[in-house]
Amino acid sequence: MMEKTNIKWNELSDGAVLVQIGQFVQQTRLQQNKSQQQVADAAGVNRSTLSQIENGRGGTLLSLIQILRVLNQISFLNVFQVEEKISPMYLAKLEMKKRRRARTPKTEDPKPYSLPDW
Repeated sequence: MMEKTNIKWNELSDGAVLVQIGQFVQQTRLQQNKSQQQVADAAGVNRSTLSQIENGRGGTLLSLIQILRVLNQISFLNVFQVEEKISPMYLAKLEMKKRRRARTPKTEDPKPYSLPDW
């Protein structure tokens, strides 16, 4: 099992982040006892692409997603889920539009309006 560490991601260079991601992919693959070729074939990428990612030398985001999916590690993408938030001003407007009383329906007056006899 991988040891949990408090990595200060903001302090790492982009290259160092790639190395960390590559190490995660490699350790996960080895924990699942899968070869590079097995993961690459299942992900639909070249083995050399997987090797590049594991060595922190790049790759595409699409390739990384395909590899993480094969390794059952795709759930981390939950952090990218966008939640729609309603602004307080909009909520206040909705509150103002709420009905506060019941009204009886208007009925037509049976007597039409007539002019006075002056």
